[in-house]
Amino acid sequence: MALNRNHSQAGGLVIDNSESILKECKDVELSFSDMANKPEAFKHTKKGMLYLTPYRMIFLSKGKDPMQSFMMPFYLVKGCSIEQPVFSANYIKGTIHAKPGGGWEGQASFKLTFNSGGAIEFGQVMFKVATNASRGIPTQNAAAYAYTPAANGYGPPPPTVNGPYLYPAPQTNGYFAPPQPMGYPYAPVPPE
Repeated sequence: MALNRNHSQAGGLVIDNSESILKECKDVELSFSDMANKPEAFKHTKKGMLYLTPYRMIFLSKGKDPMQSFMMPFYLVKGCSIEQPVFSANYIKGTIHAKPGGGWEGQASFKLTFNSGGAIEFGQVMFKVATNASRGIPTQNAAAYAYTPAANGYGPPPPTVNGPYLYPAPQTNGYFAPPQPMGYPYAPVPPE
């Protein structure tokens, strides 16, 4: 709920050293509604990137906008849900409450539209992390959530079941299973 506190002058994201980025999504739109006395920073739809940390979501706007960054800690987000409309992009909606000294006052309904996909995956991880945070449980197995974007846009390939080997390891007796018999694999149906 803090306005313009999580971006650098160069336009990058700024987070605490104790936090990590668990997930990020590009091409996300943020819009607000149901807000009394809407400040200039909350008007119009914002385009940018959405980041997930163990304690909050952070939206980072593209370009020059009065709202450069917007942070939403899980304990201030209420009524959050993932929506899957038939004829438009999936989105996450909810209500965010302001915190004193956060750069704005009151509460607002928000909508995060994922134009390039990822709403379901982001929402599932977000709900799991937020549930753990609300229970005071530290994020277990952070490597399962951790995401570090590659500099060139390509990441390492996913790990395989058998390490670098394409074929499964042989059975304990040192031999693979016997091959299937030749011929038609199904027994003919006897005539009646």
